[in-house]
Formats: sequence, C-alpha cells, structure tokens
Amino acid sequence: MKIAVIGQSLFGQEVYCQLRKEGHEVVGVFTIPDKDGKADPLGLEAEKDGVPVFKFPRWRARGQALPEVVAKYQALGAELNVLPFCSQFIPMEVINAPRHRGASAINWTLIHGDKKGGFTIFWADDGLDTGDLLLQKECEVLPDDTVSTLYNRFLFPEGIKGMVQAVRLIAEGTAPRCPQSEEGATYEGIQKKETAKINWDQPAEAIHNWIRGNDKVPGAWTEACGQKLTFFNSTLNTSGLSTQGEALPIPGAHRPGVVTKAGLILFGNDDRMLLVKNIQLEDGKMMPASQFFKGSASSDLELTEAELATAEAVRSSWMRILPNVPEVEDSTDFFKSGAASVDVVRLVEEVKELCDGLELENEDVYMATTFRGFIQLLVRKLRGEDDESECVINYVEKAVNKLTLQMPYQLFIGGEFVDAEGSKTYNTINPTDGSVICQVSLAQVSDVDKAVAAAKEAFENGLWGKINARDRGRLLYRLADVMEQHQEELATIEALDAGAVYTLALKTHVGMSIQTFRYFAGWCDKIQGATIPINQARPNRNLTLTKKEPVGVCGIVIPWNYPLMMLSWKTAACLAAGNTVVIKPAQVTPLTALKFAELTLKAGIPKGVVNILPGSGSLVGQRLSDHPDVRKIGFTGSTEVGKHIMKSCALSNVKKVSLELGGKSPLIIFADCDLNKAVQMGMSSVFFNKGENCIAAGRLFVEESIHNQFVQKVVEEVEKMKIGNPLERDTNHGPQNHEAHLRKLVEYCQRGVKEGATLVCGGNQVPRPGFFFQPTVFTDVEDHMYIAKEESFGPIMIISRFADGDVDAVLSRANATEFGLASGVFTRDINKALYVSDKLQAGTVFINTYNKTDVAAPFGGFKQSGFGKDLGEAALNEYLRIKTVTFEY
Repeated sequence: MKIAVIGQSLFGQEVYCQLRKEGHEVVGVFTIPDKDGKADPLGLEAEKDGVPVFKFPRWRARGQALPEVVAKYQALGAELNVLPFCSQFIPMEVINAPRHRGASAINWTLIHGDKKGGFTIFWADDGLDTGDLLLQKECEVLPDDTVSTLYNRFLFPEGIKGMVQAVRLIAEGTAPRCPQSEEGATYEGIQKKETAKINWDQPAEAIHNWIRGNDKVPGAWTEACGQKLTFFNSTLNTSGLSTQGEALPIPGAHRPGVVTKAGLILFGNDDRMLLVKNIQLEDGKMMPASQFFKGSASSDLELTEAELATAEAVRSSWMRILPNVPEVEDSTDFFKSGAASVDVVRLVEEVKELCDGLELENEDVYMATTFRGFIQLLVRKLRGEDDESECVINYVEKAVNKLTLQMPYQLFIGGEFVDAEGSKTYNTINPTDGSVICQVSLAQVSDVDKAVAAAKEAFENGLWGKINARDRGRLLYRLADVMEQHQEELATIEALDAGAVYTLALKTHVGMSIQTFRYFAGWCDKIQGATIPINQARPNRNLTLTKKEPVGVCGIVIPWNYPLMMLSWKTAACLAAGNTVVIKPAQVTPLTALKFAELTLKAGIPKGVVNILPGSGSLVGQRLSDHPDVRKIGFTGSTEVGKHIMKSCALSNVKKVSLELGGKSPLIIFADCDLNKAVQMGMSSVFFNKGENCIAAGRLFVEESIHNQFVQKVVEEVEKMKIGNPLERDTNHGPQNHEAHLRKLVEYCQRGVKEGATLVCGGNQVPRPGFFFQPTVFTDVEDHMYIAKEESFGPIMIISRFADGDVDAVLSRANATEFGLASGVFTRDINKALYVSDKLQAGTVFINTYNKTDVAAPFGGFKQSGFGKDLGEAALNEYLRIKTVTFEY
C-alpha cells in the first residue's frame, strides 16, 4: 500500500521502519517542526531514505483545513494514513471496551489502581481516539509499574507490532470496525502540577497509585519543611523494612514520614506503609530520598583515567543531543538546554552503546540533570553501586608507620558494618608487644544466618547476578586498584595484627593479593562451556552444550598466617565465577579482612556479595559448614579441622568443598647443587614469614658429602638475621602470630631435644616483650622422631642427612608422610631433577627454587594435605558447576 505516516518520536520512527520492511511504500512523512535546531527521529529516518518529509506547524486554522497543506498531502496519492502517536493507554474490563481515554489515560490507569490495561488502535475520526476500534492488546499492570515501565515493557514494543499488524489487516481487507461504547468510559483531564497534590486522607495503596500515576510528569507533591516536595519511584514492597530513621513532618498526613537508609517511608490512613525512593526539591534538584536530611554532603567520586575517558565520550553525546549548547560544562542542565523526553530515550541508548550495554532507566536522567551529576550517577552504575546511601563505618584509629590507620572492627553483613548479636566482642592482640589493638565484634550463629541470607539475596535477586561477566571483571579490576591505593595501610595492619614484617607484607601479603584479584578479573569473561557431538535421534538432530555456572553462596574459612592473601586467593576465584561469599577470617587476625570489606564498598562491589564474620571456628565455621543455603566451603587450616568440615559438608547438604591442609614438605638437597643458592633458598623455605608458611620445608634432606658445610653456612646466615619490630625496614624476623602458637613452638623444640635431635641454634623464646621465637636449626633428626613427622609451622629447620648417591632411598623417606602439599629438590642434574619431581608425592614441586608461587599456577596438596586448587584456571572450577543442555531439532 501507499502510506502517509503522520507522527513523531522514536515510536513513529520504528513504525515507519517496520512498514517499509513489510513492503509498503511510504510516500510521505508528516512530522513536527525542528525544535531548538533538532529534527524529530521520524523525520530524520525518512530523510535518510529519500522519502518526502513535511514539517507543518499546523494543519488547520480556525477550524478550517489549510489549503496548501492539504494540497501537499493530496499530491502524494496516499491510500492510507498511519498515525503512530501512541498517546493512548486504555484499561479494559473486557477486551473491546476502552475505559480511560484522552492524553492522560496511562496516568489514570495507574492512579485508579487498574490491574489490567492495554492499548487501542482506532480508525481515525475528528477526535482521533473516538473512532471505531480496529485492534486492541492488553497487559497486566504490576503493583509498582509507572508510566515509564509500562511504556518500555509493553506500549513501545507491542504498540509498534500492533500498528504494523493493523496495516496488514487493512491491506488484506480483514480489518474490523467496532463502534466504541460510551458505557463505563472516563475522560479524565490531563494532569497538571497544581492538580497533582497528594491527598493524605486515603489508604497507603491509593497514595502509592497517585504517586506512580503522576511519575514522571507532572509529579505528585506535598508541602513539607517549608517547601514543595515532589515524590517519585514509589513502592508498596516494604516487607522487612526498618522504620528507624529521622521523622519528616508532613501537614495533613496520618503520621510523619520517616527518612531511612532505604528511602522515605510514608503512611496511609490505614497505617500501612509505602516507600518513596526519590525526592525533587522546589528548586528542581533531585536526590535519593534516603539523603534528604544530608543534602549534598555526599562527596563526589574520584574518577579513574578510564572513567574520565568515558565521561568525555558522554560529553560528546550530550553535544550531539543538545546542538544549541556551544559547550557542555559540568553545570550544564540537560533539560534547561532544550532536551525533551525523546532525548532522554536517545541519551539512554547512546550510553548503552558507549558503556558495553549498561542499562540506564529514563528515571536516571531525570534524577541527575546536570552533566556533572549525570557522570557521577553513571560511574556509580558502572562500578556496580545499586544504592546511593553511604555506609556508616565506625573505626579504630591508630597512628602507626607514619600513617593514621582507620580500621573497621564490626561484622560486615549485607554491605553494612554491624555489631554482633548481643554486642559480643573480643580483643585482638598485637604480637609485637602483647597489647590490645582493639575490640572486634564476635559473630554468633544468628549472625552467620543473616550473612548467608544477605549473600543468597545478592546472588539470586541482586545486581551481581544480573551484570554480565565483563562488568563483573571490571569491578574486580577496580577492587584491585582500590587495594593498591591502600596497600601501605593494608601492609601496616598485617604487621600490627599478624606480626608480618612490613616489607614482606607489602610485597607478598598485600602485593600478591592485588595480583590475584587482577588475574581472576581477567578470567571473568573467559569462563565458557563446550559443544559436544552426541548420537543423533534420527531423523531429527541433536545439539548438546555445556554451561559453567556459579554454585551460589560460598563459605570461605581462612587461616591466620597470611590473613589477606589467603582471603584473596579464594575470594577472587569465587567472585570471578559469579558467586557470593561469607568469609570467616581467623579469630586472631581479623583486621585486614574487615579493611578489605570497606574497600569492596569503595570499589562498588554490590552489597551482600561479600560478607565477613570474625569469630570462632566452632561457632562460625561450623554453622557455615552446616548451613543449608551454603553450597561450597573453601578451607585452609589444619588436617584435623579439615576432616571435620568435610564431614559436616557431607551430612548437611553435600556441599562442594576444597581443602588446603597441613604439610610436612620435604626439600632434598643433592651434593651437585649450587650450594650457595641451596643455602639461600633453604633459609627461605623454612624462615620465610617466620616459618608461618603452609608450604614451608618441614624437613630438609641433605646429601652426606655436603651436610656439614650446608649446616655451617645456614647457621652463619641465621646469625645475621635481625629479630625485631616488624615495622622497621631492616627487620628480617618478626614475632610469631599469637601467644598460643609461641607456646607450641617452645614445646615442639623441647620434644625434639628430648628425642635426641641436635639443637644447633635457637629453640627458645626471645627475651623481650611480644611473641618472638628464635630461628632454630635441628640436625641429626631421625625418621621416627616427632619433629621429623609433624609440622611445626614455625621458624624451625629440621635437617636429616642421606647417603651419597642414594636417590631412591631419600625419595622413599621424603614420601613417607601422610602429607603432600609441596616439595623441592636442588641439583644441577636435569635428569635427576625430573626423575625426583616425578616421584615426589606432592601438589607442588620446586626445582632449584622454593616458595615460587604465582597467581597463574594452581596450588594445592595431595593425600592429607587436602584436595582442590587455589590460583590458576583450576581454582575457578572449585567455584563452578557444569550444566549439560541438549536440544532436539
């Protein structure tokens, strides 16, 4: 058919495009004149196609058609006029009985609380919307629908299809003409600001309907605090909402409103609640309702280089949309510069293209009308922040290491720092002098349940489960950047709380943590399944594919030797896979974990994704292992506790579990080695991090011919070590982590002496305040001795000799243990090195080096040192499940 399209906006543009795809000839387009130098999208599209476009300001004057306009129209020879205004939204008691008519029909559908609605396409008459009915469609009106949500979900996509379908029916000669019934119809007037004032003497649902029916234009308003306040984004979903907050007196209201962290709570005359999330002040400024009493106190975000580049790209977009503005400055107001509602849609779409599919709502543009405000809002969205409200953090402050440390000390649940149930606390101790650093909240079983619930909600319903993998990776990169910005602070806290030597903490405890998050951030969008050829169900065909999915809520229980690094090794892989997590740090070293919690907020990790619970293993760890909503436990610690966790995971809900447990790692040093390097690496294998190292060489086997020389050189190096304050830059050896561990080391050495091993040096507590232990060397250690079989987890070198050339015998002795975490060999003979590495029963074998772990290399043990891997691609599989999907076609 030859068609004349008379309309405007993106809706008109889409109808025009679809009609052409259907094969119709559009002979002309009539649209509105350019506004502020901007052409309407429908006219622009038609001009691109070479279709005549007419932009008459009016068709009639004083009730009479303008001859020149009619002449232009008639010259086109159109067989049908299509008017894609989409100005109607008509709810229906029955499918063919429109109720609300007129330009504000969609508003009144919401105001009246209709449960169903729809749209009607009319045969046009003088009134346009009073002609015979041609086609109708209906939809369900949801409790929190607004004009925008109904338009985006139903009116826009289905209206375009409906217009095209109507033309198709006309072309086929099957289009019906159903006279409209006047019965039950309403003709409410167009809503204006002066008529949109809220009547408070009605139930909460009616107030909610009034607010959403007037959202965005003209806006339901009331008087409060001496000015007109306009309310937007209302909901009746207030289950579990706390009414604690600051009262907002409202004249005429049944009860004062309450400004809470969630927004503004209002009450109807039935005492039911509704929640308003956004408020517009009389001066036009929009703000989150939760920030009403804070005004503009919230500080602006500091943008990264990448975010600054995005801001400039968006600035260019504003320039294209606002051609009359010579330069878009931070203070430029989108609407005061001439933007209309169609420009809001265009801006949202352009941002989507610029920002890898980021979905803004039209409401976001109305919430932040200045360029600076819009960029701040956009960056928060890009970082994954779904709530503007600021988290209140209580700190313990200490001036240490030329820094003022701010250390959170409460539990971290659902994005907030909170006290434990019953306000229970405990002291965390500085091992350097035995003093109390601060009191830390002590989590109880009920706190575990709250944290798991928050993690489950974030996984199932939160932003974390909705964003794409690349955006998830971007947030983890951002977290690594924020950690790097705070690395000196984190390293100082590790020294203070765990006794880590500051320089080592900066490089390893913190440095490797940052590397781990960056590594796994890169994996986020590379987690993929496979297509698998299977037997065909002939004569049909089949396609089978696999998907790798996150398991859900994970519990992570970490040790005290590397508080931040062990957290990072597991948490980074867990989050990269798309899970949410509840972390239990070691009770004696909670402070870097809680600082990490604060940094997740700064990085924009959505609330509930990370939860941290300092507390005892018997309560917190046990409840995580037993909890039915936890689907995976990752644990690093003793073999005894690991076995208990494994049993609990099996009995509760058959959780997935990975365990990194105890070790007694053998290091074999052959006579043909580079002796100086072997001594250097041997020292590191035992004394690194004060011996509090999972893969520490628990036993050194030294070939007979170099044994005495090796021991002599080791003792010389031990005597050079400086024991002292871990914050001093020349300290080599700091305090042991906590007093109970110090006592065990003393007892361990006493037992070694009692069984006949030779104590070459050390073996005692250092006579000074704090939990310092002397670097210790034992020789003449025989295989049956306790210190030959059990891990010390301290700075104690256990040396045994083996006969020259007896490779298989020393391998047998090295493997004669139930542990298999790590191992090492020093030799210049590559054949011997490879043979020994093949035979050693351990998850990691170091050759001519030691402690050389890397974020890309999988780490984990054999035998009773556990199973599962941290680090590397293999770690991701610990936090994923594979789903098989088979199609038949």
